[in-house]
Amino acid sequence: MNNILLHPVWGPLVLIGVFAAASILGYMIIKKVPSLLHTPLMSGMNALSGITVLGALIAGATSSNMIPSLILALAAAALAMVNVAGGFAVTHKMLRMFSKKDKEDAQE
Repeated sequence: MNNILLHPVWGPLVLIGVFAAASILGYMIIKKVPSLLHTPLMSGMNALSGITVLGALIAGATSSNMIPSLILALAAAALAMVNVAGGFAVTHKMLRMFSKKDKEDAQE
């Protein structure tokens, strides 16, 4: 059975089409979220960046010593890790804001 992704012409076109469809769908979904929920939503979606890191590591490990694939996998892993760290920082900041408010209420 032939894999369409291994085809020299159709493979990249299929991947670009999936990327474009996912980008449009993601934009449409996020656009409908109220602005009050954006920060909790983004910190909650931090797990997706972890999946991106895992995918980049797998892509880098399975690329048969092709330098461009290794460079792209490294770049994807680095950018996703920046996103993961930023997401945790935002979540930590949000939790600190709520804990200070609770402490002030307890002191009164």
